[in-house]
Amino acid sequence: MPGIVILGAQWGDEGKGKATDAIGDRVDFVVRYSGGNNAGHTVVVGDEKFVMHLLPAGILNQNATTVIGNGVVIDPDVLAEELDALAQRGVEVRHPLLSANAHIITKYHQVLDRVTERFAGKKKIGTTGRGIGPTYSDKVNRIGIRVQDLLDEQILRDKVEASLEQKNQQLVKIYNRRAIEAEPIIESLLAHGERFRPYVVDTSRLINKALDEGKTVLFEGAQAHHLDIDYGTYPYVTSSNPTAGGVCTGTGVGPRRIDRIIGIAKAYTTRVGEGPFPTELHDEVGERLRQLGGEFGATTGRPRRCGWFDALATQQAVMTNSCTDIYLTKLDILSGWDEIPVCVGYDIEGTVIDHYPLTQREFQLAKPVYEMLPGWSEDISGIRDFDDLPANCQAYVHRLEELMGCRISGIGVGPGRDQAIIINDLV
Repeated sequence: MPGIVILGAQWGDEGKGKATDAIGDRVDFVVRYSGGNNAGHTVVVGDEKFVMHLLPAGILNQNATTVIGNGVVIDPDVLAEELDALAQRGVEVRHPLLSANAHIITKYHQVLDRVTERFAGKKKIGTTGRGIGPTYSDKVNRIGIRVQDLLDEQILRDKVEASLEQKNQQLVKIYNRRAIEAEPIIESLLAHGERFRPYVVDTSRLINKALDEGKTVLFEGAQAHHLDIDYGTYPYVTSSNPTAGGVCTGTGVGPRRIDRIIGIAKAYTTRVGEGPFPTELHDEVGERLRQLGGEFGATTGRPRRCGWFDALATQQAVMTNSCTDIYLTKLDILSGWDEIPVCVGYDIEGTVIDHYPLTQREFQLAKPVYEMLPGWSEDISGIRDFDDLPANCQAYVHRLEELMGCRISGIGVGPGRDQAIIINDLV
């Protein structure tokens, strides 16, 4: 049975939670492999909406084991709150299995995130202020706190105190902030450690064993390709690898264990935070997309920047991640336009190119070159078969396939769990 990856093919918020949930009842394991609680995956079941910031979206599937891999950074307060909230809503919660090597977000990471972003002024990155970047920085600097450290008081105490010696120098002398006391942080982390102790395992061994036994494992990414620390619109990126390569480093499985890579893309494009966005609309059309699509961050509530589909940016994600399939979401939002522009080139200071540019400066200067496709007026939210879609809608899907160089195997036509058209089986 396969190892399946689901990842964002744009700048995030593509609907990965919906796609994960759509196939989650046919998999044995759902594994988060990157990011932290700066992600927000929304799943609508009946009249209820569930938003998971840290837990895998597959936790709503009672038949699957959920796992948080070593590539994820975990805010233990958020993890506890999400588990409690699901239990209060009557969801039978299988506590997620946690990698002993996943890194922990602490209060001092959150403080540093907010204060450095504020001091950056116009050069800010647009972070969520949840401590994600500083936690990954500590990981790379080899001074991070890991899940396993929560189970050993002396190691935890030594690490927190050593880290705060350094960070309090920054807070006090550079940012004119009050020093942070170690003891409250240590006590809180130890309490979380006791709660989570039964769920801390060697997740790499667990996942590989499951694949050896023929079980289906779904690897669920956070953020998206163009927010990847290496391949995204640097420096306006996240601090991890949400690309397919991040599955291997973030879970401890080799690349030959991956059989299918499903890129999730909206039928238009959105972005949150700073950074280049060639097809962004600053007019009433962009606002119409925002309102119709409910484009407000699930984690922050921030309004998302909206624009037309960028085929070049999405094709770059398809190539880099070796996507086998695309799941196209929110196609229903495009009903009602006479014409729908699709970006098929970039005009960079008078030179038109048909591929993703080499440098970030070029991307900042890029102006979209559009191909106009005929729109449709019909409401498609109740359609479940591709052949029942309006002819122009089918043509739009086929043209995106040509431009991206990847087949579209699933289409979202509404927020509901059942509002989907499956063209090729995703499992």
